[in-house]
Amino acid sequence: MKQVLFAALMALTGSLALAGEGYRITVHIPDAPDTRAYLVHYYGLPRPKIYMSDSAMLDGQGRAIFTSKDADFVGGVYTILLKDSSQTNFEVLLNKGDEYTVTALRSKLPGGIKFKGSAENDRFLQYLEYMKKFGDEQEELTKQLKAATSAKDTEAIRVKGRAIAKERNAYMRSYSAKYPGSLLANIFNAIEVPEVPEGPHFLADGKTEDSTFAYHYYKAHYWDKFDFRDDRLIFTPLYDAKIDEYISKLTFAWPDSVKYEADMLLSKMQGTKDLFHYTLWWLTKYVENSKVMGMDEAFVYLVEKYYMKGDAFWLKDDELQKYIDRARKIAPNVIGNVAPVVKTENVYTKKPETMNDIKAPYTLLVFYSPTCGHCEHEMPILDSLYDAVLKSKGVRVFTVATEGEEKQITDFLAKHKIDKKWTNTWDPEYKSNARTTYDVYSTPTIYLMDERKIIRGKRLDHSNIAGLIEMLEKKALTGG
Repeated sequence: MKQVLFAALMALTGSLALAGEGYRITVHIPDAPDTRAYLVHYYGLPRPKIYMSDSAMLDGQGRAIFTSKDADFVGGVYTILLKDSSQTNFEVLLNKGDEYTVTALRSKLPGGIKFKGSAENDRFLQYLEYMKKFGDEQEELTKQLKAATSAKDTEAIRVKGRAIAKERNAYMRSYSAKYPGSLLANIFNAIEVPEVPEGPHFLADGKTEDSTFAYHYYKAHYWDKFDFRDDRLIFTPLYDAKIDEYISKLTFAWPDSVKYEADMLLSKMQGTKDLFHYTLWWLTKYVENSKVMGMDEAFVYLVEKYYMKGDAFWLKDDELQKYIDRARKIAPNVIGNVAPVVKTENVYTKKPETMNDIKAPYTLLVFYSPTCGHCEHEMPILDSLYDAVLKSKGVRVFTVATEGEEKQITDFLAKHKIDKKWTNTWDPEYKSNARTTYDVYSTPTIYLMDERKIIRGKRLDHSNIAGLIEMLEKKALTGG
């Protein structure tokens, strides 16, 4: 595959106010006559995630025109892709109002590209040449490192590598200073990594070394040069990786921390279209799919603060309603809320029971199915944990069978010897709405409540219940 990859920069790591709308690109590839060409673009992610903007057939001389009068077009890093056996392609920079000609020979790619009428793309080609040289130097240093026979030689090679990297950074900074606001300058700024000051750093007492200085400095300066007003940055391959590093690796995995960072980012992008759209979508997907206990609180927060107030402008009414319905379903049972009261029937006495009837320091609410294979595995382990640890801490267990005939349920409870030690209920006529109230979409689903029936943990299993209780006890002792 012949290609010029802007992603090379990622691996190694004009003005917005234009008079015209849309763009007009004349493509001339003389050795590819009668071939279909596509104009494709990135959207936050690197390849292979690309999206088609336009297509055209190269004529007998290998010429075609891509044109658009779309007033909403902003620009970005685009690719001209040929429909041939090798999927020949090369990248161009495209801005709102651009009108230029690009000439290339399929047989000479990635070299031999020429632009007429686009000074920025001329500079882009110079940058790609520079990065080829940089890549060759890096490859040579890698070979030298493998061949090094002493620590002295290894360190000398690494010093060379750091010097080359500094030279590359200086190149990008010089470009950004010379052509401020241009697409390539804003891309360089967006991917610049904060350089943590060298030397020891101390806490306020001036004596104790601050072991977290590098982390806090890096995080505090992570977005320093990112232009939150430039929607073109979404149409590049860099943004998804950048926000993923910041949220997934630099932000503490706790709902309040994620909510704070989400508000910070979205406030800086307020008024943009594509950056705001992608960021809100990304954050929502992140918290909705998170395995971190309680992160659904952040999902409810985003839906209530942004989606329900009309900020998810790209969604149709029925799509928006799905988010709202999901948030309303989760909201009653987020961690820190008083557990909703549901009334189910005792499997043995046939009398109505509620979890609130149990007076205990902790109550474990367990939703299960007698036909669930995972429940078959989890219940005996949970019972052993109960006997060994939980019972002595005053934990009581309240179970709700989500499905099954009465005999199936009683046989299951007897088989696992939990028929007499726990409060076991079911809902034969499905009157309690327990599954919906506690958002039970799989079994077993386990909640932990304190003595006031405040939810302290959800979607637990045998591996983390005891640890959670221990943490709650420590907090109670320290007043945390």
